[in-house]
Amino acid sequence: MSATGNLSTADAVHQVLSAVWRIESAQIIATLIRTVGDIDTAEELAQDALVIALEQWPETGIPNKPGAWLTATARHRAIDWLRRNATLVCKQSELVHQLELRQARQEEAFDAALEENLGDDLLRLIFMTCHPILSTDARAALTLRLLGGLTTEEIARAFLTSKTTISQRIVRAKRTLTAARVPFEAPHGAEMAARLSSVLEVIYLIFNEGYAATAGRDWIRPSLCEEALRLGRILAELAPQEAEVHGLVALMELQASRIRARVGPSGEPILLLDQNRARWDWLLINRGLAALARAEKLGGAFGLYTLQAAIGACHARARTAEETDWARIAALYDALAQVAPSPVVELNRAVAVAMAYGAAAGLAIVDGLVAEPALQNYHLLPSVRGDLLTRLGRLDEARAEFERAAALTGNERERALLLERACTVHRNKRQA
Repeated sequence: MSATGNLSTADAVHQVLSAVWRIESAQIIATLIRTVGDIDTAEELAQDALVIALEQWPETGIPNKPGAWLTATARHRAIDWLRRNATLVCKQSELVHQLELRQARQEEAFDAALEENLGDDLLRLIFMTCHPILSTDARAALTLRLLGGLTTEEIARAFLTSKTTISQRIVRAKRTLTAARVPFEAPHGAEMAARLSSVLEVIYLIFNEGYAATAGRDWIRPSLCEEALRLGRILAELAPQEAEVHGLVALMELQASRIRARVGPSGEPILLLDQNRARWDWLLINRGLAALARAEKLGGAFGLYTLQAAIGACHARARTAEETDWARIAALYDALAQVAPSPVVELNRAVAVAMAYGAAAGLAIVDGLVAEPALQNYHLLPSVRGDLLTRLGRLDEARAEFERAAALTGNERERALLLERACTVHRNKRQA
């Protein structure tokens, strides 16, 4: 290890440790779970290593490989914990012996052995935190805590709920996993597909809450999008042969590319067709298109996320709104409706049909969804209907729909946008 000069002060160490922890904590905790077999114990041991670093690094300097240092220190703590455990069984004793032998190796050999297992351990942790035995909210909270390295307070702030609520979700999730004796392993065969869908669902849920916040003052929360993207990219590296993983990454990259253009100077929402496409992030677009190409190369029928990514690619390739290939988007939504039929997909298909074949064609689909129970409190149904009615010149009806949509949304920015659209329709009606 070597000191890093101007980074040897306590403040600098704290700053570096915070950054390293955000990146490395998931791998450290995953490695410890494999060693001690318990999530809570693994977290405590990882935190112990963090405290030791805070105490030692200001004096000794920051190691050349801080992540490996933290992992090694945490593993040493795990050995001490196993020694103190009065209920050690033979298997655990043998594990202690093996770990002690590993400790005795040279540092380079230790690092190589450690690196060899990190990917597998991280994949196991992803499947554990996203286990379908947990509720969706619990999966999201536990995943952000263990894999995202976010504090309970950060997660609560991101989801606009109390720290106590998030803490309870995480505690209950850990207890549920322990009580069910969920193994620390990645599934195989047919179980892999079922469990993978749960993992992808959680990552996309996190992304969506950042991309279009369901409540609060801000329409987008980029930090959540970034966390979801990071998790998706990690999963793509760990499961490179899973087309839907690449499809989800492609979808998130392409959607994230529009974040800067989605809000105006005061934080007001800007809808897709009104966005300044020069503000789209072409680095993310190119990454998204590359991920989509990887998904397509793996072959097979397109899944839920790959189809949505293909739709996103249509938008990304259009340099202007007028150049958008709406006929292809409508066809892709037809395919999506076959793969994952839902009222929301049908509503999105209606928008594409309206853009490709006229507002009347889209409205016919939307009108068929008005009585759909799942959409009764979904603000985008009256919002879409209001837009189509406006295009058809039925302004009184359109105004009522925008006002209804505004009453249903929990997001302040979106509510203001919808009320402004209602006022605009009213002004246009009076001027007509």
